[in-house]
Amino acid sequence: MFAVIETGGKQYKVREGDTLRVEKLDGEPGSDLTIDRVLMVGEGSDVRVGKPTVDGGSVKATIRDQGKGPKVRIFKKKRRKGYTKRQGHRQPYTEIEITGVQG
Repeated sequence: MFAVIETGGKQYKVREGDTLRVEKLDGEPGSDLTIDRVLMVGEGSDVRVGKPTVDGGSVKATIRDQGKGPKVRIFKKKRRKGYTKRQGHRQPYTEIEITGVQG
């Protein structure tokens, strides 16, 4: 059974046993969480689509890791003005493992 979930403003197609990185969620590694924003759930030709979410649909997951992604370098320059600006950013993420899909 698969589900399409929404978290952090993004949508993910997940199945039981999948591991994925999502935008940072609160919680310690090893703790369980439930995602209620299930947009679609089903298997084969038996698919239920929510308006906007599926009633009674939920996805259970376990937090595996909290971390930061690779550094993104930002460089701004205005020609002939002597203006340059350097900046970096590392986006925090949460790595989760899907333990169950209920629809």
